Amino acid sequence: MFKFVVVFMLLCRIAFPVKHSLMFSLTTSSGVPDFPEYMGSALVDDVQVGYFDSNIRTAEPKVDWMRKLMKDDPQHLEWYVNKCIEHQHFFKATIDSLMKRLNQTEGAHILQQISGCEWDEENGDIKGFQQYGFNGEDFIALDLKTLTWVAPNPLAFITKLKWDTETARLEYNKYYYIHVYSAWLKKYVNYSRSFLQRTDHPSVSLLQKTPSSQVTCHATGFYPDRADLFWRKDGLKLHEDMDKVEILPNHDGTFQMSVDLNISSIAPEDWKKYDCVFQLSGVEDVIIIKLDKSVIRTNWVSPSGFPAGAVIGVVVGLLLLLLCVTGLFIWRKKTNGFKPANTSDSADSNSDSSQSQLSGKTGGE
Repeated sequence: MFKFVVVFMLLCRIAFPVKHSLMFSLTTSSGVPDFPEYMGSALVDDVQVGYFDSNIRTAEPKVDWMRKLMKDDPQHLEWYVNKCIEHQHFFKATIDSLMKRLNQTEGAHILQQISGCEWDEENGDIKGFQQYGFNGEDFIALDLKTLTWVAPNPLAFITKLKWDTETARLEYNKYYYIHVYSAWLKKYVNYSRSFLQRTDHPSVSLLQKTPSSQVTCHATGFYPDRADLFWRKDGLKLHEDMDKVEILPNHDGTFQMSVDLNISSIAPEDWKKYDCVFQLSGVEDVIIIKLDKSVIRTNWVSPSGFPAGAVIGVVVGLLLLLLCVTGLFIWRKKTNGFKPANTSDSADSNSDSSQSQLSGKTGGE
């Protein structure tokens, strides 16, 4: 459901999806100051890989593997740019038509679309989707099985009647969502795998807020997302007094995860019995970090004076913030609806939450 909300999530715990997905999110606005009139985002497996808006007027890859792919295939990047500009004109005409027909020509208005496909790598199933939202509410959605539009909002009924007659456009959309986009998704998944699969080890570190709080073992920069991170005592894996965070994506397509250890009942002389172990699936080597005060990063401020770990504390805070931001982004996708842009922010602050779209060919509203 569409709601104008800002969601703050701390220590988000969100499972990474099993299915692969390619999603394009478009937003056009009217009467919203200091905000791009049109902006779009492309996401692969819930990670933003590209961006476009009406101010920059070009498609910008957002992760290293997509930058390399676009460099290797400049025509693919050119297609994105041209399609984004084409859709910008369509969205402008559509929102203007809606505002006039609904007698809502004053104030701020937002039209959104999400489209793309999901691919189940195990059984090969492909599922395409396309839906629109207007002013914070579900508006109209395409049923690819019947090739008809569904209008949950009564205000969209006239639009449904018109769009249902555009059979060529419906067939075009079906072809793109089921065949073209699925081929691109498979290409992106395979390309990102070959690019992100690396021989160097990820970063694993121990974090702690205060000397008495739990110790967090945090691993980041690994690929693929099949990995294990756990605490051991005397070489045996622990299952109690731990709190594991699910694997989350990083902005560059790699992943991160963490596991907490409750040290309140551990005597100081027993710390040497504990260690944290990270293991990537298919890799024999493991990373082991001993529970040792000298290697723990903390933002704790000693009452006696300036803390030696103050600068490190900033790093800890940024790591936690990254967890929340990436988790929030996936959570918004998982709601299966649209979230209108927070128009109180500047255009720059929103430029990392949207990018180029490649919906099927569309006509005016």
